[in-house]
Amino acid sequence: MADSDIETSSNHNSNHSTASTTSVHISALDGIVNANSLFTVAVFVGITFDQPRDLNLADRTECNAGRDVERDLVVFEVISFAFFLFSSLVAQGLKLTINLLNSKETDEVFKANINSDLLRLGVVGAAGGSILGCVFLLLSMVEVIQLRLGLLSCGTSLAIHTVLALVVLVSSALSVYIFTVFYSFRK
Repeated sequence: MADSDIETSSNHNSNHSTASTTSVHISALDGIVNANSLFTVAVFVGITFDQPRDLNLADRTECNAGRDVERDLVVFEVISFAFFLFSSLVAQGLKLTINLLNSKETDEVFKANINSDLLRLGVVGAAGGSILGCVFLLLSMVEVIQLRLGLLSCGTSLAIHTVLALVVLVSSALSVYIFTVFYSFRK
């Protein structure tokens, strides 16, 4: 990305609020929307084609997951879907606002003066929705593992190792994401 694409315009008005926006904000919002779209499709497909009883691989019948795990799976998938949808709509709303404000200044396509506090709040809201969507998607995947490989309470090593790998990888990725979101606001 060229330095000219990362221009920032700042103005101070009488109430000392700072208005700032860049083309980088649009790119960041596009990234949130694109990632959420993939997760939303995955959750929707998971809900649509969910046949929990068909593929149980547990060796012992007492390790088979019950209706409560199936119910939790559906609940977690729906909540995850709702958070991803919330996040995408907030990001799209911010993009729409920036683009509409840009259309008023035809000579400076990548600049629009909007309140930086509102922009930050919107980006944090969109990022927060994505984070919570990922958490509930993780919980639904744990339920899928229990349905397919057996209850974690039975101590099935394959189920436990699969859940541990999932939790470690997703938690690591979410930690990096959360750190970068907060780091970007310190600059």
